[in-house]
Amino acid sequence: MAQKGVQLDQETISCSICLDLLKDPVTIPCGHSYCMSCIKSFWDGEDQRKIYSCPQCRQTFAPRPVLVKNTMFAALVEQLKKTGLQAAPADHCYAGPEDVACDVCTGRKLKALKSCLQCLASYCENHLQFHYESTTFKKHKLVDPSEKLQENICSRHDEVMKMFCRTDQQSICYLCSVDEHKSHDTVSAATERAERQRELEVSRQNIQQRIQDIEKDVKLLQQEVEAVSRSADKAVEDSEKIFTELIHLIQKGRSDVKQQIRSQQETEVSRVKELQEKLEQEITELKRKDAELKQLSHTEDHIQFLHNYPSLSQLSASMDSSSINIRPLRYFEDVTAAVSELRDQLQDILREKWTNISLTVTEVDVLLPQPEPKTRAEFLKYSREITLDPNTANIWLLISERDRKAELMSQQQSYSHHPDRFTDWYQELSRESLTGRCYWEVEWRGRGEVGVAVAYKNIRAGNSDECVFGFNDKSWMLDCNTNSYRFWFNSISTPISGPGSSRVGVYLDHSAGILSFYSVSKTMTLLHSVQTKFTQPLYAGLGLLDIGVRAEFCKLK
Repeated sequence: MAQKGVQLDQETISCSICLDLLKDPVTIPCGHSYCMSCIKSFWDGEDQRKIYSCPQCRQTFAPRPVLVKNTMFAALVEQLKKTGLQAAPADHCYAGPEDVACDVCTGRKLKALKSCLQCLASYCENHLQFHYESTTFKKHKLVDPSEKLQENICSRHDEVMKMFCRTDQQSICYLCSVDEHKSHDTVSAATERAERQRELEVSRQNIQQRIQDIEKDVKLLQQEVEAVSRSADKAVEDSEKIFTELIHLIQKGRSDVKQQIRSQQETEVSRVKELQEKLEQEITELKRKDAELKQLSHTEDHIQFLHNYPSLSQLSASMDSSSINIRPLRYFEDVTAAVSELRDQLQDILREKWTNISLTVTEVDVLLPQPEPKTRAEFLKYSREITLDPNTANIWLLISERDRKAELMSQQQSYSHHPDRFTDWYQELSRESLTGRCYWEVEWRGRGEVGVAVAYKNIRAGNSDECVFGFNDKSWMLDCNTNSYRFWFNSISTPISGPGSSRVGVYLDHSAGILSFYSVSKTMTLLHSVQTKFTQPLYAGLGLLDIGVRAEFCKLK
């Protein structure tokens, strides 16, 4: 009956070291009880001092007490287990798969709060108290929980590695320093750490300085973004105003022409109608006169006839109809022709100016030019489809394959006259103007020379000799032969060495002023590169010198 009145206190029969129910409980001389294995492990750590203490009350014993199992506590623990009562800390205190577990806890282990570099063990909050309270443990180095403590043990001597070999750049123990590393440059791990720490601080300072520099660059770029946006907004606003003014000018011109036409129409119609009315009045008068003369002609009295005839036979002055100059269908047609001529001139001017405006826009580049591509795949990112402009082709050149291929023929082609046509040289330009970054390839067939060129559109302005690709400052040409290359600019020839190929690649970075020619086969080989400043949009050009030679802008996409 007395047993029923006993209230089991789980804290009383729990080990203060592992915090679990007592396992093989023993009671030490001071009266506190522990698991036999827990107190043994605790006292093993005090063997060097030969003085053993109680983890709870700190009472000391010498020599080391003999441990005897406490049978009463053992019975109570078994009874507590049967009732299902357990000393259970909160679940969040237990170590999970990703946590470092306390090395002292038995059963379900708690999370470690710190790891000791001297003990090479990790401790939960409760088991860590010895390191804070015991003078023996206070000198130990505590770090954040680590699962790699065993890496601090020398695999050869099973000792803590407290030395560092600078010769082999590895951590070693003291025995290693007097053994296989005896003649090496060795220092304590703390000394090496201090040295590396200084280097680390320098590296950190460099990194922080770099961060500051980059942050300044980022801020500068942000300012550039804002400046570009402001400038673009202003340009759009100003352009809108200018185009509106141009539209108003054109609309005013249209209104003025319309008003002048209508005014002239009114004047001319009024003159015609006035003349028409005069003529109609004359017709009426003549008809009246004719009627009187008719009546006179029927008069039977000869005397009366002769008396009235002089007055009736007199005709008033009449307009000479031959003075009326009629021009059928040629009234205001000349005005239409003049307006059409104005339209054509404006289209030519606008086409040229649009290209210049587009070039000016694309040359706005805040950042430094990007590096030139290295591989053909990188070049193909900038590929452009190029077609020939038939209006520029010499009459001996046949344009085919949707205006991508040119061939020098023995017969003239039936091209209409055009001011852009090359008349004295077997050349032609592309239809497309080239700005920004562009890449294209030219392939040729036949025995003879082919000129692969780029030129300004106004190369056609000048004498015939000044229109030749490479013989002026408006064009650049790579003269390609079967086994040789030659570069021409401003009448200066430069021999070029490189692998023979029937295909040449051309890379243009207009804003950066880069023009490069490549021999294209299984690999790409740079033949010649130009660094200059392009002032106008460029056009791709072809020049053929021998009959039967064919050159084609390759389709790359």
